[in-house]
Amino acid sequence: MTTTAEGVSEAATLRKISWRLLPLIALGYAIAYVDRVNISFAALQMNRDLGFSATVYGLGAGLFFLSYAALEIPSNMILAKVGARRWIARIMITWGVLAMGMAFVRTPWQFYTIRFLLGAAEAGFFPGVLYYVTLWFPETYRARAITRFYFAVPLGAALMGAVAGSLLGLQGRLGLAGWQWLFLAEGLPAVLLSGVILFCLPDGPETVSWLSTAEKAWLGERLAADAEGRAGDHHNPFRALLNPTFAALVAVNFLALGSGYAFTLSAPQIVRTATGLSADAIGYIAAGANLFGAALILTNGWLSDRTGHRGAFVAAPMVVIAAAFALMALTDAPALVIAGYVAFTAFNVAAIALFFTTPGAILHPRSAAVGVAAINSLGQLGSFVIPALWGVAKDATGTYHAGLAVVAGNVAIAAVIILVLRSRARRSALALG
Repeated sequence: MTTTAEGVSEAATLRKISWRLLPLIALGYAIAYVDRVNISFAALQMNRDLGFSATVYGLGAGLFFLSYAALEIPSNMILAKVGARRWIARIMITWGVLAMGMAFVRTPWQFYTIRFLLGAAEAGFFPGVLYYVTLWFPETYRARAITRFYFAVPLGAALMGAVAGSLLGLQGRLGLAGWQWLFLAEGLPAVLLSGVILFCLPDGPETVSWLSTAEKAWLGERLAADAEGRAGDHHNPFRALLNPTFAALVAVNFLALGSGYAFTLSAPQIVRTATGLSADAIGYIAAGANLFGAALILTNGWLSDRTGHRGAFVAAPMVVIAAAFALMALTDAPALVIAGYVAFTAFNVAAIALFFTTPGAILHPRSAAVGVAAINSLGQLGSFVIPALWGVAKDATGTYHAGLAVVAGNVAIAAVIILVLRSRARRSALALG
């Protein structure tokens, strides 16, 4: 256990911070992720009931990310100004109400509108939390902090998979379809948790009583030391966006995140087409794959901090993902499709969680609120473009094979970019890895 000159135990201080903050924000992000992608299971009934084509569904699914991308930077700037507690609570209650509103969609334009508004409501939550982590955790601990809160994503997705079949099985209860029950049941927790966030989440270290004066002083010194030498002008944070590495990170996020969401939003349909399995069975496969992914997240984050590397532990899962997509593009064999789906689900969360440690290692903390949000928001445009084109390709060809081949190439390119950045970072002594 490391003890500073002031008698502060680093491990004890950071353990205290972790237990006070990470479970709450992890629960919030798990709920956000479920409300973002639960249409993938709802679509097993909804598309049939409402007569939505793959093009309509792909466009509507992707529209979430268009408004999300457009509003992430202003949302993060507001968060930095008014504090995480108020702003994250506002985000949660508005997206929860809109997520429940998905149950009352009837036409394509209603579907488009609610998905667009849902993205606007949730904009800023994930980059806001990433920025929030930089206020509490020194650089050498951030991979573990981020992967620990991101750990809730596969757990939330596992729970969604486990209960999706049962919720869809409520077909006809109280005059509602199963997919309507799914949206109502999975949107309500965000509304309830918003009140907990408002009263329990501190804005910063200086506002809490559970850190001693010495612990606060030590943390402030460590964060200030981390800030020295980082890219970005703390007087004008937008100048950080001119960093060439920033453009490369945007490209990686565009290709990998957009491709991942294109597949995720159609994955239950792909698995059912190949295997003929029920919604319950597909949900249990998803649950198991996400539990595997949860273990990979913790392992990947621990290894990254232990070795001091970032890029290698982002690129390696991406290679596995690209191979999984390529496998599913080449075959409809049920066992191989399930294997590809499990591999993607598990390794995707491991790659994404660690990817978002890289901006904080490059940008000055006062630029991070803008820089992290910009990388995420511009990258999120891929989550609009690629799913929309994915749906068009499905309607044009009758299968998902062409789309799978394209996203396999996208993720492979993203892995190559990460490895190039890693090589350059080593030469320039940046912290990317």
